[in-house]
Amino acid sequence: MATKALDLFQAYAQGQLDKEGGYIVSSFFDNNSNYSRYEVVAYAGVKDITLTAEGLTFQTDGNKLHILVEPANYAKKFIEPVSRETGESIPHRFSELNIFSAKNQSKVMVSKKPVITYSSFTILNPSGMNFSIIFYNLPDVLASLQLFFEMTLNREAGIPQSDSKKAASTIIDGVKRFGIW
Repeated sequence: MATKALDLFQAYAQGQLDKEGGYIVSSFFDNNSNYSRYEVVAYAGVKDITLTAEGLTFQTDGNKLHILVEPANYAKKFIEPVSRETGESIPHRFSELNIFSAKNQSKVMVSKKPVITYSSFTILNPSGMNFSIIFYNLPDVLASLQLFFEMTLNREAGIPQSDSKKAASTIIDGVKRFGIW
């Protein structure tokens, strides 16, 4: 059976990054709450991949989807996500997000439209609990991504199981809007 996903930096070190394309999921967790951000980047036709002090730089266009999980007790929920402080922001206003409210009053916010990055993008080195995973562009990649988000939204971000399934479906709807393929 083919490997469906692998730690991004491990795949790079082992020469297992597919230059033809894939999906990279990066997480950014708050150390003191369930506040978390995710990025899904789809890429294709890589010219070069370079390891830098910051992370991995891909010389190609990419499509990026931002996901923000906001716990019910988040004190700055009235501030537009684009205007939040570093480490808590995503490049969207509320009107540019699909917002899903969970039973526990947490919110999952997903980009309505992917952000296109032209010529290159960098995936930052993960620190602490954060991670970056490459999902290979196999026929069942969307099902793998959906299962991944169902599990991580529930286990890592505190979204109830039934709500994590619905939120994961919203994320996959956003991924389907990627124009990279």
